[in-house]
Amino acid sequence: MSDGRLHTTDAPFVRLWRGFLTGRVMIAVALLVLQLLGLAFNQAQASTPAVMAVCAAYLFAAVLLRILGRHAPPSPGTGPQWLPSIGVDIVVVCALQLLQSGAMNYTPLFGLPILMAAVLGTLTLALGTTAAVTLLLLVWAWWSGVQSQGEDTQRYLQSALTGTGYFVVTYLVHQLSARLVGEQEVAERSRMAAQVQTQVSSLVIEHLSDGVLVVDENDTVRMANPAAQGLLGDSQRAELPFSLGRCEGWQPLVTLAHRTFDQEQPQTADVALLHPGESPMGLHVRTWLTSTPSDQDSRAERLCVMFLHDLREMEARLRTEKLAAMGRMSAAVAHEIRNPLAAIVQANALLEEDLQDPGQKRLAQMVQQNADRLARIAEEVLDIARVQHQISQAPGVTLALDATVAQVWSDWSSQDPVRRRAQLLLEASIVHVEFDPEHLRRVLVNLLDNALRYMGHEEDSLTVQTRTSATGQITLQVWSDGAPMDKSVERHLFEPFFSSESRSSGLGLYICRELCQRHGASISYQRTTRATARGVIGGNAFTVAFRRTTRAIEPATLFDSIVI
Repeated sequence: MSDGRLHTTDAPFVRLWRGFLTGRVMIAVALLVLQLLGLAFNQAQASTPAVMAVCAAYLFAAVLLRILGRHAPPSPGTGPQWLPSIGVDIVVVCALQLLQSGAMNYTPLFGLPILMAAVLGTLTLALGTTAAVTLLLLVWAWWSGVQSQGEDTQRYLQSALTGTGYFVVTYLVHQLSARLVGEQEVAERSRMAAQVQTQVSSLVIEHLSDGVLVVDENDTVRMANPAAQGLLGDSQRAELPFSLGRCEGWQPLVTLAHRTFDQEQPQTADVALLHPGESPMGLHVRTWLTSTPSDQDSRAERLCVMFLHDLREMEARLRTEKLAAMGRMSAAVAHEIRNPLAAIVQANALLEEDLQDPGQKRLAQMVQQNADRLARIAEEVLDIARVQHQISQAPGVTLALDATVAQVWSDWSSQDPVRRRAQLLLEASIVHVEFDPEHLRRVLVNLLDNALRYMGHEEDSLTVQTRTSATGQITLQVWSDGAPMDKSVERHLFEPFFSSESRSSGLGLYICRELCQRHGASISYQRTTRATARGVIGGNAFTVAFRRTTRAIEPATLFDSIVI
């Protein structure tokens, strides 16, 4: 075609080329049959031996080219490669026209080489072929006039008109063929772009750290990358495609997929996959539909694409980011507060040695007290970084809850037996909880110190209780009869650096929450009532809910209720 852009191995043009070759064979057969019929009906003037020979030779050449040249058309440019087809056709038609002695006209057969050149060749080849045919028609008109010695104007006009028609047909057919080439090139580029995009998407999805599932409306998983198969459970791996409903532990995903199809809206949820004999797998799942009935192509199959994120990894990443931020803040505190504060304390101590006036000594003591306060706050801020490091490094430990709580209470209350009195209720003596002993000590001490600030002076103003609920939930609760908290304070209880007191750094409850989350536990605040010797009293309760374990210990020897 034009500009030589035709790929001769393209399937559409190979089919056209074979069609032309088959048409030439059929025309050759038809010519030979017509000559044989002429002999059969004693029309010797129409069927001479020379004409028969030309028809037989044309049939032989057409069949030979059909066999040898069927794989691909010749190069579209002008050249000798077209002689076995276009050249042979023009020569055969000219020979038949010269050798015939009757009224038979073979010039319409010039249409075959013209069409072949217009469809499979360049515009130059097509116009050149048409020009050659037109010249032959004009030569034939001249030759006929010489033979008949009559008026030949009409013959010239007829030949010119036929040539003009051939030029118009050639140009139009070539334009249609060029359009076919252009559309084929666009289709080929689109196919290659789609193939590249598919390969890139497959490569990205294959190496994506998050799991990707493609599920149809029949709960069949069409695609699952390695990360998704790992999150579904190594023991549940299956060859694609497989049914998402075949495993009981995958039912939360099935439910989420059904909800996505029913509501035709993206969904987001946190689910837990439970497999027998395996730890629960917490996942953050987001879903999308590939198409909806409102899309233009309503016949497209709807698929649900699920993105699976491991909650443990998300929490670990968040914990790492917080640890890094806390480390930077701690370094700033160490350099910007502790060092100048140490200089202030030392200078104040030296100055106090030379003071004699009682008023000046009181001022020096005020400086010392406030410096000590700033030092404690700086130490607590630095303590956050230490706790974060302990959280990230602490291994999982199983401990006896009642025995640990009793030991922590004993150590804490012994520091001030008169003020630190409470009712200790130990009702979980046969269970273990997963918690680091030192971390549990820190949580309980922080809660006790917090309660001590607001509790009354009665013996039952403070209660520490462990219990196991009917559903198996193990809890540790610290209750005190302090005044109700303001709602604005309650909303920010577990945030760092938030406190309702000016002399508190607001880090104790924040550290408790961090330690609990590290061990899969939770801490919460409720305003509850409790029956005491004074009657039903309202108070503030901080409750730690532990992750349940299946291991039990021997019954404890501690009293279930100890009043100190």
